[in-house]
Parts: sequence; structure tokens; C-alpha cells
Amino acid sequence: MKIVTIIGAGVMGSAMAFPFSDRGYKVRLVGTHLDSEIIASIKTKQFHPKLNVTLPASVQAYAYSELAVALDDDTDLILLGVSSAGISWALDQLIQFMKQPTPIVMITKGMYAELNSLVTLPDVISKSLAEKFGSGLKIAAIAGPCIAGELAVRRPTGTVIVSHDQSFANQLCRDFETNYYHPRTSDDMIGVEICAAFKNFFAIAVGWAHGYLEQIPTAENKAKNNNAAALIFDQAVRELISLTNALGGQIESVWGMAGVGDLYVTCQAGRNSKLGNNLGRGLTYNQVREGPMMGDTIEGADLGRAAAHTIKLMIENGTLTKRSIPLTLSLLSALSTETPLVMPWKDFHQTN
Repeated sequence: MKIVTIIGAGVMGSAMAFPFSDRGYKVRLVGTHLDSEIIASIKTKQFHPKLNVTLPASVQAYAYSELAVALDDDTDLILLGVSSAGISWALDQLIQFMKQPTPIVMITKGMYAELNSLVTLPDVISKSLAEKFGSGLKIAAIAGPCIAGELAVRRPTGTVIVSHDQSFANQLCRDFETNYYHPRTSDDMIGVEICAAFKNFFAIAVGWAHGYLEQIPTAENKAKNNNAAALIFDQAVRELISLTNALGGQIESVWGMAGVGDLYVTCQAGRNSKLGNNLGRGLTYNQVREGPMMGDTIEGADLGRAAAHTIKLMIENGTLTKRSIPLTLSLLSALSTETPLVMPWKDFHQTN
């Protein structure tokens, strides 16, 4: 029986235990220091309190202090499922406890901001572990419209597995596919990972439209604000294309499951949309963080704040233009200043 060690017992990492288990893997689910209650629940009754499901019998839970045991040399595959904020911790653990160059699959979403460019997290992990294992480490990432709660009850789900090593990506597709989990492959690491990260960022803007509806007078016919949300969604896709082009990715990834598909799903609910909803009500980012969303991890906001300086430098050196990313710039302004998010409607028509 193959063994997969999943690092991160949040909803997405834990939901991945289902296709692994159904394909015959033994699953070792390791929590971070934030997952103590989850791990305790799984250890005592096999129940995941945030997914609200009973995990398969093949799933064994480990506290973060037991990571070295879970990462024994019989592990065939590592799934990295921590949040983007926890990636540095996870990398330190891998460097410390990995005993051999075990293949890694990432579901962590985000980009690493270097001085003049944005780098994918799989490439950061690969480069960091190369110092210990050389350049032969196999690494891939999974992106696409996958709601953890739906995967955990085996609803039909499609994803994209991307790797610089296509034979590895193809192998993973064969190993993971079930009658409800349907992955496909891509070699566009830049494009897929830009979409996987920035869809969270742009979901904030789409969520703004529904919060703004609560601040304007109710229409005589009770009309909603879906036209505005659709216009923002369209602009988000255009700017995903601009970012993908600027960093050398393939536009096909934007139109696929990693881009439009995942953006659609992310806009339906979640913390990024909730932040946008609060911004639409007229609150500033800091007011939201100090009030209704205190303590919440909001990966789209974290990405924007981390990438803001790099995006500014990309504009200065001509890699990007202000005309091509007006929504991005408005979001970055709202995330870094004490001003509300304002939609630059007219600028949406000036990007060509």
C-alpha cells in the first residue's frame, strides 16, 4: 500500500484524503500548530469538525510535533496543504525531517515576491530543497475549482495538476483519478500558479459588489447588483491575462479550470469574498481586520500586500502597464491605505 503524508489538516488538505484513500493510499494527516483541535477530534473519533465529515478509516492523524514520525522513509508522496502564510514553516520542517527526495504535490496557493518578478511556490520549494537533495526532486501543484466540502462528500470535481515534469504530472493523474475526482495535466507552471494565487485576490473585488448593494437605497423592483459583479469578474479575467503574459505563462490557463473555473468557485463564498463584501459596505481593510474578520487568514489580501512592491517595480520597468491592471491597482490601494475600495469603472475600458 502506498503512503501519502499530508502536511496541513485544514479543510482542503483533509479533503484530499478522500481520493487518496479511495485509490488505496494509506494517509498520514499531520496538523500544524493551528490544527490541534482538528487532530484531537480525528484521533478520538475520526471526525473532522470543520469539514463536518468522518474521514476514511485509512487516515491516521498526527500532531505537528509528530511530523518526523509521519515523514518516515516509507512515505511515497508528500502533499503540502498549509496556507500560504505557513509555507516558510512547512519548508523548514521538510528540510529538517525529509530523509529522502520524496515527491511533493502542493495545494498551497500563493506567489513569492522577488524584487522584479513573482515566483511560483513550487519553484521556491524546489530550489530550497535542491540544496539538500539535488535537482532531481519531483514536484507538482494542484489548482482548479475544488471546494473542500464538496470533495469530502465525493461530488464531481475537476482540477489541474501542473509540473515541469510532464511524466510525473501524468502519473499523478493516473494515481489520483476516481469516479468523482478528475484531474488533468498542464506544463504551464507560471500560468496555473498565477491563476491559483490571484483568483483569491480578485475574488475580493467581486465580493465588493454584493456588499455595496447593502449601502445603496433598495430599488423599487428589488434589483440586485449582479451586473456590477459580472463586470468586475470580466475585468479580473482580463487582468489575470495581463499578469500571465507579463510573467511568461500561457493564456489557455486563464481560460481553464485554474483561472476562470477557480475564480468562479472562489467568488461564491469564503473569506476573500467576505472581505470584499465588508469593503463594499464602506469599511477600510484595517477596519475589517480589526473588526468582523479579526484573526482570519485572507490569502488574497496577504498575496496583494506581499506582491504590491514587486508589481510597482514591474510597472516601472515596463513589464506591466497601469492601463492593463486598473482593478489590481485599486485593490492594492485599498489593502495598503486607510481608504475604501473604489471601483475604477471607466478604466476598465482603457486596457487595450
